[in-house]
Amino acid sequence: MGAIENDWKSPLSEEFKKPYYRELYQKVKEEYESGKVFPEPDDIFNAFMFTPLSKVKAVILGQDPYHNHGQAHGLCFSVKPDVDIPPSLVNIYKELSEDLGCEIPSHGYLKKWSDQGVMLLNTVLTVRAHAANSHQGIGWEKFTDAAIRILNEEDRPMVFLLWGRPAQNKKAMLTNPKHLILEAPHPSPLSSYRGFFGCKHFSKANAFLKANGVEPIDWQIENIE
Repeated sequence: MGAIENDWKSPLSEEFKKPYYRELYQKVKEEYESGKVFPEPDDIFNAFMFTPLSKVKAVILGQDPYHNHGQAHGLCFSVKPDVDIPPSLVNIYKELSEDLGCEIPSHGYLKKWSDQGVMLLNTVLTVRAHAANSHQGIGWEKFTDAAIRILNEEDRPMVFLLWGRPAQNKKAMLTNPKHLILEAPHPSPLSSYRGFFGCKHFSKANAFLKANGVEPIDWQIENIE
């Protein structure tokens, strides 16, 4: 597995020493050795590496990585530039277009958001190929819960975008009154019409950041030439 080398390393250091993490590490190592697992090992912690703790302005919580070849690269909802845009992200782009007038891009690579302080964190960081949720319950949730608690304790305004029941289950950990919590149904085709469309989370997030003296996020993903 890749390593976390930025300012996330210190606050997460205690997690790496705990028995559950040693068991998790061993389990994930065996899974990579015995079959196909996504994302690539060096991409597992990209949500942390691309968005240092000190830079986080907003957090979008996903579940587990995409499980088809070439999709997952460590950021929730994002895919590599040459991969078809998954249905949930198609709906995210539709809402962005309606909310902020953003042009819908030709790809689903969301690193631009990460680079601006939007942490795209899955609650489970690996998955067996073609087997959704196959790494649930092996320890990743404890690790990402620790990250959510660290974010909650940050003494500055942040926005948490909780889409769907699993993300909303983390709300109990978000006790800091400085933070804004936005909730909506999941953007998947199964649930997006129950209130994800029209939630205006992107404009609400930017309004909150601006009101607190924080540079808003440029949500527009440009086409790659």
